[in-house]
Amino acid sequence: MQFQKKFFKIIISLFVVIFTFSACSTTKNASNNPIKNNQNVIKVNYIDVGQGDSELIQVNGKNLLIDAGPNESIDKLMSYLSKQNIKKIDYVIATHPDEDHIGGMSSVIKKYDIGEFYAPKKLTNTRTFENMVTALKSKNLKINAGKAGMDLDLGKNVTCQMLAPNNDKYKDTNNYSIVLKITYGESKFLFTGDAEKISETEMLSKNFDLSADVLKVGHHGSTSSSSKEFLDKVNPKIAVISCGKNNKYGHPHSQTLTQLKNRKAQIYRTDVDGSIVLLSDGKKIAKQ
Repeated sequence: MQFQKKFFKIIISLFVVIFTFSACSTTKNASNNPIKNNQNVIKVNYIDVGQGDSELIQVNGKNLLIDAGPNESIDKLMSYLSKQNIKKIDYVIATHPDEDHIGGMSSVIKKYDIGEFYAPKKLTNTRTFENMVTALKSKNLKINAGKAGMDLDLGKNVTCQMLAPNNDKYKDTNNYSIVLKITYGESKFLFTGDAEKISETEMLSKNFDLSADVLKVGHHGSTSSSSKEFLDKVNPKIAVISCGKNNKYGHPHSQTLTQLKNRKAQIYRTDVDGSIVLLSDGKKIAKQ
């Protein structure tokens, strides 16, 4: 009888230890993955397309693609999109007609069912731009001229507004860039294309709410963008720079990096980190 009591106590003790250990393990795993990728989050993919830009936003079962990288990264882009099991891209935005932003557009248009297509009112006579237009015509898609004040419908709990361009005559093509702000719950994301200081000044003068938790840094981190005044208004917690390894332009510039570091922003770079995926449940933002 004494032996049975002792044995029973040992079993109980072991059970308590095992249960406690399991509970601790579960808590630890949850803290490492605070946000799970499900239908109640926004998923923002900053796709590594080398020296170029491409972002995929997924929320409420809808997909928004901003830019499509350079010609040399078409296969890389299409492979990434295929892995997301996308059937339809509800909105596609070509921020401006530079090759490093629209190189893969014709391939995207040909493969996917596209809802609406947006680009600024700026034409170029490059082969890449012509290929994009030809692909759009083949699918009977029109180009909606994107400009400040336009809104896109990404479903419940989301606002998606264009903040630029604010003009239709610029010397530099970069300043035609469509700038987009997406707010999901309390989480704010700003996508700036290659908008330079002229466009930034216009947005500031319009008193737009530029504050954002995450900033896709303008023009690959060049000094032509990211003015002090603009960064002061955005005040990002996270800065994402899309650029290619050892690119000939020296992007990102040390001056831009210093400005971001001075503001204690967490910096991610596609040339260093590869594709970057951020998730938000409307309150917290976490890197996947």
